[in-house]
Amino acid sequence: MKRQGILNSDISRVLSYLGHTDRICIGDCGLPIPEETERIDLALKFGQPTFLEVLKEVGSDMKIEKICLAEEIKEKSPELLKEINSFLASFETGCETGFNKIEVEFVSHVELKEMTKACKAVIRTGEMTPYANIILQSGCIF
Repeated sequence: MKRQGILNSDISRVLSYLGHTDRICIGDCGLPIPEETERIDLALKFGQPTFLEVLKEVGSDMKIEKICLAEEIKEKSPELLKEINSFLASFETGCETGFNKIEVEFVSHVELKEMTKACKAVIRTGEMTPYANIILQSGCIF
């Protein structure tokens, strides 16, 4: 049995086989998930687990070089965007040697939903905040 890190076997498996530039998505409870994309459903009830809880756990176990967010988050959920930026800033100032700044890309929500087709998995949370969806692109660990 694992002593630390992500206990969910599906998330742990997906993270372990990601290669450089592979992508996963963490989404709110309303994000449509394409049939061809693996669904990892963590939603227990409305609001649980939260988007940020899942992002922080996945982010602590994954080398992220780029994220993609919906442009609409800026207007519809500015507080969530502020929390994402805060998390990324603290993550970027870690003591890891050679840690690079994480690139942030904004696309339309329609485009983000289309991009989930190329993700290795979509992790569904119980989050109900509008546009609480993010695509994480894997970096290279060496």
